[in-house]
Formats: sequence, structure tokens, C-alpha cells
Amino acid sequence: MKSIDPASQSVQDNYKLLIGSIVPRPIAFVTTRSSEGVLNAAPFSFFNIVTANPPMVAVSVQRKPDGLQKDTARNAVSAGEFVVHISDESYIEAINVTAAILPAEESEVALAGLTPIASEAIGVPGVAEARIRMECVLEQALALGGNADSPACDLLIGRVVRFHLDEALYENGRINAKALKPVSRLAGSDYAKLGEQFSIERPV
Repeated sequence: MKSIDPASQSVQDNYKLLIGSIVPRPIAFVTTRSSEGVLNAAPFSFFNIVTANPPMVAVSVQRKPDGLQKDTARNAVSAGEFVVHISDESYIEAINVTAAILPAEESEVALAGLTPIASEAIGVPGVAEARIRMECVLEQALALGGNADSPACDLLIGRVVRFHLDEALYENGRINAKALKPVSRLAGSDYAKLGEQFSIERPV
């Protein structure tokens, strides 16, 4: 086994080890709205469940090299809400378009040709193309990493206040993963589809 002290190498080298090792990663496609009313959207693969009681999810938004917040984090903190969409094969190309770096006054949703759809419990619209979306109220925003003057990321913890599910995916209270066709992130420009599934019974 090769042993590496992360303190002995660059941030970029550590980043490569993390994104190459922690795979596949689900992709949160997040919409937020600026104080000027611009609908922002971006994909994030540092994303997962926090708890089911109440339902919460976490999205880590890496800061810009100069330590400034990205639009998603700034908007989510300012408005106190955001929408998380589950990325799937049907619109992954459009999601990739939204990863472009745009000025804050331009909408990635418009750039990608996606369709805004009103939320029910919050003011931030979602995207109609997604087969699963979750309206979230910001529970906590934590500035982490880096140093006190320049954090490396903003960890957004959102409490889900509304689920929207394509009825074709919903079966007896569960999600049909094969029908969803989720897309996950690997390293570099690589992505993965669901692939083969198998079951193992948990010990009693």
C-alpha cells in the first residue's frame, strides 16, 4: 500500500485522490435565486443525505480560488432556501451546460434551455425536466476548511419541506432506481450510470 500524508502535497493533489476514491458520487443539481431575481443553477457532487428526521440533505459548495462564495452558496444563505434536483440520464447534458462560469446576473437555467417550475413551499423555482426535486429550507450554512480568513467551502444543510416525484418512479412509497436512471460523478470528465444491482441481507 502507498502511504501519503495529505500535508505533504498540494490541495489539488488531495482533491484528485478524493474524487478518484469516493466514487460514484450522486450529483445534486441545485437552483437558487439571487436578491435581484436571477435563477441560478449548478451541479454539485459533494452531496448526500444527513438525516430522515426531519429529512435533510447536505451540499458542499467549494469556494472560488480567491475565497469568495459561489452564486449558489451566496444565494442560498441570503434567501434561506434552495431546490435540490436528482441528476438523471434524461437531462445530464443540460446539467453539464449549467457548470459554465457565468456572471451573477445571467441564468444558467436559461443558458441550458431548462424549464423553470414554481415551488409549492418556498420561493425558489425548480426545474421541470428533473424527475425528482426537493424544496429545501436552509437549516445551517457552515464555512469549512481553508483558514479563518478564507474558508474552502460552504456546507449547506437543507431541510426538505416538499418532495416532487415523477409518478412513474414511485412504487409503494419507494423510488424505482432503474426507472430513475440516475447519473453519478467519477473523476475528471467521467460519469457513471446505475449499472448492475445486487442485494445482500443485513445481519440481524
